[in-house]
Amino acid sequence: MYQLILLIPTSVDIKSFDEGWPSFLDAVEQMPGLLRESVSRVDQLIYGKEYFHRIYTFSFPDQKTLEKSLLSSPGEKAGKIIHDLTGGRVTLMTADFQEDSLDNIQSFTSQKTDL
Repeated sequence: MYQLILLIPTSVDIKSFDEGWPSFLDAVEQMPGLLRESVSRVDQLIYGKEYFHRIYTFSFPDQKTLEKSLLSSPGEKAGKIIHDLTGGRVTLMTADFQEDSLDNIQSFTSQKTDL
């Protein structure tokens, strides 16, 4: 799975941002290949120099689908909206996303100790 990640810094007026967010979501949800959306509302900075209000992820089946989706009409519209909502202060990234359950990870650990 491949993800588009948006980091919304504290320099963005979050009230204004929240008011415009539905128009961004409307465009994003029309992007071809979108599988899942998530949001993390940051409440504490433990370590680092940057602080963010929110972290959003949008999941696609693979990198090619994500890249094509970004170039689609809804993708370009979403890009313009997020730029306007944040005054260009959004950080955008793409990432190869993988996850595993702790049970599965621990099953490999127990196999090593059984040897």
